[in-house]
Amino acid sequence: MSQTNPRVADHPIDPQFLNRWSPRAYTGADISEETVLTFLEAARWAPSAYNSQPWRFVFARRGTPQWDSLLGLLNEFNRSWAEKASVLIIVLSKTTMIPPGTTTPVPAGTHAFDTGSAWAYLALQASLSGWHAHAMAGFDKDKSRTELGVPAEYSIEAAVAIGKLGDKSILPEGLQARELPGPREPLSKLAFEGKFQA
Repeated sequence: MSQTNPRVADHPIDPQFLNRWSPRAYTGADISEETVLTFLEAARWAPSAYNSQPWRFVFARRGTPQWDSLLGLLNEFNRSWAEKASVLIIVLSKTTMIPPGTTTPVPAGTHAFDTGSAWAYLALQASLSGWHAHAMAGFDKDKSRTELGVPAEYSIEAAVAIGKLGDKSILPEGLQARELPGPREPLSKLAFEGKFQA
């Protein structure tokens, strides 16, 4: 399905960064376990402090026994469109680490930051493979911890839906207008040399 991409970079970058976006209209296409593992393999190679690799992923593919359980973790709004996704993933991060040369766990101050880099790698690999990934904050973290058996030392960060791009007409009218790659603030509002500027 073709999609007009209105994004234009202010500085030269690889087109993959403009082409990756987070749609909500999916076709419900089947996805193989191998394809999902390819996305997660990309995430595995993200950078992290002390190479601690705090990211963890729990996933369910459409049509498997685990699908309804993960879908049921999403809030009503996200469930309404993510039910057409091909795979759902819950992203976790380990909040402790064992620094090199030690044996005692300490707080991992960058666990969420590092896991965010793994999510980005996953999303880019999905996009490069012809799929689209959409991360969500709208899900029940307490229920996720209980139903997925997540230990206390892991933070529950996000839910992710991945699928093949569908026709936006399947979405409610209010969402159809938003179903295109979103813009970004100009870099001059985000990056400052030498000192922060409000």
